[in-house]
Amino acid sequence: MRAARRVSVLGATGSVGVSTLEVMAAIEAAGGEPFEVEVLTGAGNIGRLAGQARRWRPRLVVTADTSRLQELRDALAGEPIEVAAGADALVEAAVRPADLVMASIVGAAGLRSAWAAAGTGTTLALANKESLVCCGPALRARVDAAGGRLVPVDSEHSAIFQVFPHDRPETVAKVILTASGGPFRSRTRAEMATVTPEQAVAHPNWSMGAKISVDSATMANKGLEMIEAAYLFDLPADRIEVVVHPESIIHSLVEMIDGSTLAQMGPPDMKTPIACALAWPGRAAWDAPKLDLARLGRLTFEAPDVERFPALALARRALEAGGVAPAVFNAANEAAARAFLDRRLAFLNIAAVVDQTLQRVCGAEVEFSAEDACGAALRVDAVARDTAETVITTMAAAA
Repeated sequence: MRAARRVSVLGATGSVGVSTLEVMAAIEAAGGEPFEVEVLTGAGNIGRLAGQARRWRPRLVVTADTSRLQELRDALAGEPIEVAAGADALVEAAVRPADLVMASIVGAAGLRSAWAAAGTGTTLALANKESLVCCGPALRARVDAAGGRLVPVDSEHSAIFQVFPHDRPETVAKVILTASGGPFRSRTRAEMATVTPEQAVAHPNWSMGAKISVDSATMANKGLEMIEAAYLFDLPADRIEVVVHPESIIHSLVEMIDGSTLAQMGPPDMKTPIACALAWPGRAAWDAPKLDLARLGRLTFEAPDVERFPALALARRALEAGGVAPAVFNAANEAAARAFLDRRLAFLNIAAVVDQTLQRVCGAEVEFSAEDACGAALRVDAVARDTAETVITTMAAAA
């Protein structure tokens, strides 16, 4: 019998974590590589986390919420599973021996655990984009120094990763990230002024969490992905482009210096890049969604409108500025998106909060070193969030 591949899933109860476990089950059902789960972590959905633990029998289950520890213990009473809670427990879980760690905790909350896993020599399947945005070069260096491998899980970066000539990067002219355009692609700014959280999270193509859906609606997600791509593939901002592709079939492209352009295609389903990460550098057979080009009929493209979606231009500005600016962009965007979901901020003011926070914080005297990049990023994150909250409060009072 083949040895099982040992996997830890950080953020198992979120959309990517749930899909990861479903893909693992599907690969096993198709007669593929067996999996063994070392760690499962979650936050507030104790019922889902406990159900996953009973199905996969991990050695350790962690909830980020210390107030839910007893509830988790009760839910797993009688099971031979270690249980823990809190931020430090998440970090300890991340360094448990595993062949692959799926880092899918959303937001800056996932930074410490992803950073910890990066130092273990494992394959780090990274679905937490904030880790790359906040300290990408240092994270890559940490993975390399430990002898590990970094495999992106975001559909756009997975697409580039699959066709990028890693042994000949000098043959790449540029990369092109595709964007669906979100639910408001054809709306005017006047029409977007009154959109609600319910409208913003109703993505036309993808099934995602609320915060990521808001990022798609503002196109901040594509801005974050530009920063990710720069750090993942060691490219300057002027060699990263964005094109709106409403069908979400081509997930990204790589243009070569000889004029050839390579694209990765597939239905808009996160399980496909997850399956790619789980099996990399191989491929796993499973009951995957298939692409029917004849039925689809046509693919369309258009340039992004940075006047209607200013978050994209703000992200490029942050990438070009470097230093703490990408981390500030990320923190301010998280705070603003949360305020919008909580109905404390108008949709169009999300980008305005990010803009003002970038202007106020980017002079901060914070140095990123290879040894302290994670700590520095978290310090910047805290300052940027506090600043963004001040801006949000001021805007709310003036509304």
